[in-house]
Amino acid sequence: MAGGGLHVDGVRHYEGNVTTFVLITCFVAAMGGLLFGYDLGITGGVTSMEPFLIKFFPGVHKQMKDKSESKNQYCKFDNELLTLFTSSLYLAALVASFFASTTTRMLGRKASMLIGGLFFLVGSLLNGFAMNIAMLIIGRMFLGIGVGFCNQSVPVYLSEVAPAKIRGALNIGFQMMITIGILVANLINYGTSKHENGWRISLGIAAVPAILLCIGSLCVVETPNSLIERGKYEKAKKMLQKIRGTDKIDEEYQDLIDASEMAKNVEHPWKNITRPKYRPQLTFCIFIPAFQQLTGINVIMFYAPVLFQILGFGNDASLMSAVITGVVNVVATLVSIFTVDKFGRRVLLLEGGVQMFICQVIVGTMIGLRFGLNGQGGFSKVEADILLFFICAYVAAFAWSWGPLGWLVPSEICSLEIRPAGQAINVAINMLFTFAIAQVFLTMLCHLKFGLFFFFAGFVVIMTIFIALLLPETKNVPIEEMNILWTSHWFWNKIVPNDIDSKSKDNKSVL
Repeated sequence: MAGGGLHVDGVRHYEGNVTTFVLITCFVAAMGGLLFGYDLGITGGVTSMEPFLIKFFPGVHKQMKDKSESKNQYCKFDNELLTLFTSSLYLAALVASFFASTTTRMLGRKASMLIGGLFFLVGSLLNGFAMNIAMLIIGRMFLGIGVGFCNQSVPVYLSEVAPAKIRGALNIGFQMMITIGILVANLINYGTSKHENGWRISLGIAAVPAILLCIGSLCVVETPNSLIERGKYEKAKKMLQKIRGTDKIDEEYQDLIDASEMAKNVEHPWKNITRPKYRPQLTFCIFIPAFQQLTGINVIMFYAPVLFQILGFGNDASLMSAVITGVVNVVATLVSIFTVDKFGRRVLLLEGGVQMFICQVIVGTMIGLRFGLNGQGGFSKVEADILLFFICAYVAAFAWSWGPLGWLVPSEICSLEIRPAGQAINVAINMLFTFAIAQVFLTMLCHLKFGLFFFFAGFVVIMTIFIALLLPETKNVPIEEMNILWTSHWFWNKIVPNDIDSKSKDNKSVL
């Protein structure tokens, strides 16, 4: 064959090398994750800083200082306006993700990343120079628009540029950058917590990675998929040769053209994704991002310093504990990068679910035994270390499973004709649940108390069963060949039409 494609188990495997050019390009693109992670990590530390609370939320500061037995310690940070400071970003990201879908399709992945970087830059400056709550919230909403554009474009970009055999590892570079961003935010919060205007430094320094993303988005190449999508066929062919490091790309190039032609024949892309043949993709683009947030991870990522303070850690100790969980987050994500294309997606998701469940039950039980229902109590040094260990084990399990794979799987299972719609749904659902949990967490903690950990543990059980029953293994499967998986799956083959991608099967399968 012209392209030299290899066929294994009915799935085509294209020729091509893992080029330095691709690795550098993917690294630059994943910078969008750095900004997202920084925004995730910075808010918890800032909202625990006394100068910040005194200036913007004096009522919360008064509650925080109330050590009387009549005051339930679970409720001392319960304030809707304070949680709106955190959650407004994700509400804006939810709305922006739908506009980002159109931009990503019509102007390309690069343009979408650049727009995201510019919104990040404006938002970080507004937050750093904020004089009132309105400036804070508006700044957060600008950041949210940036998140919506980057979370829409970056995972798609990485999936389209990366060779199938290392697509998982390169796509997880996005999650890796998120975890690094969280860790950097925790370190900066720890370093600025003693300064009167430390919160301004913490919020404003997000401008640095925003500028890097803007510059990087101008330097990276556009994906062949996007070029073909916009009719630039010759340029797409040259770009595919460049990123694959070989001239033997005829078969892959033709498949991309075929997929693009199919996409162009779709008159209503949002309606198309609801058709029976795309029912699996729609299901996973809805449930995977929802379940990712229902693990309860953002209880730790958003509010780690606040949570540790509630549990009796001092201010310095709470910020340092957040740094420790941030380090664990980064290291565990590296584990995922090196194992996802070797062991596959299912193994990591299932193991991660079991480990998260065990850790959440232990943490909830320890807090329940020590704090009871009124939140009065504390931990000894040894008990605090044990608690921190299990929280770190929980973070590690998420970081090598649902954290990166929650972005990878939805981005890789959608063929070109539904990819923008699928990714928009993925981002929108993710942001919707992130917003909801960020907005109600402190209120839920006040009312459910230690039971909050059992609440999230219940969802971990449900989502682990969901993956075990419904998700086929996607490692090493080229994106445009992904449809073949559904017709051979015990459940989806009852829903997906048997003639799906029949042309692909007739032409490409080796009997």
